[in-house]
Order: sequence, then C-alpha cells, then structure tokens
Amino acid sequence: MTNRNLIKINFAIVSYFILIWLINFYSIDFVLIGVLREMLTIPFLLAQVVFLVFGLNYLFRNKSSLLTIASVVALFICTITTVGSLF
Repeated sequence: MTNRNLIKINFAIVSYFILIWLINFYSIDFVLIGVLREMLTIPFLLAQVVFLVFGLNYLFRNKSSLLTIASVVALFICTITTVGSLF
C-alpha cells in the first residue's frame, strides 16, 4: 500500500460518513439513497477500523507526509464519532 492510496481510502471513508450525516441532517429521503446507505454502512464501518489500524501502523513504520497524518487523524476522529454514536 502506498502513501497516496492510503490517503485516498481514508478520505473516501471519512467522506462517506460525512455524506451520511448530511443526508440525515437535511432529512433527504429517497429510496435509492436509503438502499445504498444500508448496503454500504457495515462494510465502511469495518473498513474504518481496519484502515485506522493500518494507517497508524504505516505512520509508525514509514516516513509520512503531512497529508497522510491529516488523513489518519480525520479517520480517527470519524471513527470515534461513528462508534460513539452507536452507544
């Protein structure tokens, strides 16, 4: 996994959960959006944890850029918020 791929994946996961929050905030209720949200939420939750662990491991083992650190921090904040909203 390269630095660029890790950044793209982290920001894609964070963007997905921001989009879900915006859909709930503005009460957008379309059937297709609901179906996609239901199908993708659990895989993105699992990917969030996996890539957070992988990103932290990558940060400790490799020389990282500021954008990589920002993407891992954004994913960490998103994970804490997402898991915290479940309880």
